[in-house]
Amino acid sequence: MAILNERRRTAFAPELYVRVGLAWVVICVLLLVTDMQAIAALRYPDPDDIMRLIQVRDLMAGQSWFDVTQHRVDAVSGGVLMHWSRLVDIPLVAATAFLSVFLSGPAAEAAAAVAVPLITFGCAMLLAGRIAWRLVSAEAAGMTCLAMALSVPLISQMRPLRIDHYGWQIVLALLAVNGLMARSPRLGGWVTGFALALWVSISMEGLPLAAVICGLVALRWLRDRRDRFWFVNVMGALATSSVAIFMLTRGFRDFGQHCDAITPVHLAVFVWGGATSWLLARCEPIPRGALMTGLGAIALGGAAILYLAAPQCTAGGFAALDPVVAKFWYQGAGEGLPVWEQSPAMALQIVVPPIIALFATLQLARKSADWLRQWWYDYAVLLLAALAFALFVARAGAMAGALASVPLGWQVSQWIRNARNMRRPAKRALVLAGAALALLPTLPLTLLTIAMPARAALGSVPVKASSCAIPQSAAVLRGLPSGEILAPLEIGPQLLYETDHTVIATGHRRGDAGTRAVIDMFTGTAGAAHSALQARGTAYLVLCPDLVEPARYAGAAPGGFMAQLLRGRDPAWLEPVVVSGNGNMKVWRIRS
Repeated sequence: MAILNERRRTAFAPELYVRVGLAWVVICVLLLVTDMQAIAALRYPDPDDIMRLIQVRDLMAGQSWFDVTQHRVDAVSGGVLMHWSRLVDIPLVAATAFLSVFLSGPAAEAAAAVAVPLITFGCAMLLAGRIAWRLVSAEAAGMTCLAMALSVPLISQMRPLRIDHYGWQIVLALLAVNGLMARSPRLGGWVTGFALALWVSISMEGLPLAAVICGLVALRWLRDRRDRFWFVNVMGALATSSVAIFMLTRGFRDFGQHCDAITPVHLAVFVWGGATSWLLARCEPIPRGALMTGLGAIALGGAAILYLAAPQCTAGGFAALDPVVAKFWYQGAGEGLPVWEQSPAMALQIVVPPIIALFATLQLARKSADWLRQWWYDYAVLLLAALAFALFVARAGAMAGALASVPLGWQVSQWIRNARNMRRPAKRALVLAGAALALLPTLPLTLLTIAMPARAALGSVPVKASSCAIPQSAAVLRGLPSGEILAPLEIGPQLLYETDHTVIATGHRRGDAGTRAVIDMFTGTAGAAHSALQARGTAYLVLCPDLVEPARYAGAAPGGFMAQLLRGRDPAWLEPVVVSGNGNMKVWRIRS
């Protein structure tokens, strides 16, 4: 068995950039070709992408950098304060501003929405390929890029028009892992800690894996006292960077203890970890038992701060969600549900590649020696944690797929190398088929996903733009006086994007009051809905009858308002508005 010791190649090698660059160009061309119809029609894969674009528009139109309120959502109640970070807006604003020099405003915006996800994917490929390049081989680096391109959960988050935050989460996770490869605990620790700070600032979903990474550098300290500076530097960088990012993106506008974004209580936990790890390191040398007690006290102290200051956050970011909203909205969004709630084909895409990659990682560990063996064992722990998270939250399958790409790339390269040396064609074909199934456990689903880019967002409730023709039909809405619209949650962002009207809700967690109001209106009686709409001063009702969401309301309340609308029984207080064209969108004025 080959023993691999020091395998860290040059940190920045031209050959690596050439290999990754060529792979990225080929994949970008394929994505642009397969997504051409969606790009031409500006059919964004997910409502969150449209909301992100609206947030960018508001910023470029003069809304304060520190104000992330969506003022046209539930405007009657003062708008909805979003939990999204401005960090994701930066590349979109920069790309739009740069492209506006050469293109008109709308064209520059559209081009930025195409370019930024592809650039994000390029960054992820480079960071994953760099791990394989430095620790395995040049061939494995190329196969790593292929594994990333063929991961349906991953590519769904980084294709054209997919401009929301998840792609950048993957990039930052891979950056944190790259930091763990460094020879210098100072440089590597600060790179990892800074990446973790950016990651959790963008999305709190990064906290579980960030905690695992912090735990792994703590284990380095336990294994070798000289490695204590890894933990100290990671925790110090996480604390200082988080505080700086919070002040630079949130300012002094909101110090509330939210559970879905970094708030002062989370900063207190990070600062506690950074300060106490530094103090514990100053006490070295100490007995192993005392060190384990100290590290345990750091973890328990952070948990105690969170529990005492914000006990509501210990159950997760969605714990305080209205039960009715959770039932109709959150549980209806497939990407946030566990694997066993997905289709069998999608579950295989999420689970199979990381499992194969996990076994490959253990093989790499057994073939290695010294620090490299332990590095691969630590990587296996991180990959296992990512897979476990993906089992409970399907969209986390993209993160598991990104981490799996490195060992999976190595494993496939080994299989292909072995197949070349096989004399019997049948055996060679069998090995190659196994390699193909490792990359594409459900090949028909992959082909279908590439061929239908408009539904690329993993598990999302489909918004059938071609059926409802919102962009074309919205012209009639733009000609009406500004007012509030009652509409299904999933098309709320599209209506904001296409018009200057306001909507009651868009299906975002901090807007659950408006979301509950929409659900109650559609599942309640027509009379109750009219009274609620009169109280709000709502002007219009917009409906795409063939979406999933209206059918869900009608199924839950067969005698309710939505069921009545779907049966064509419009109440007298609704005045139909003629919508030209062949679109399926229906519009009514609401009579007082």
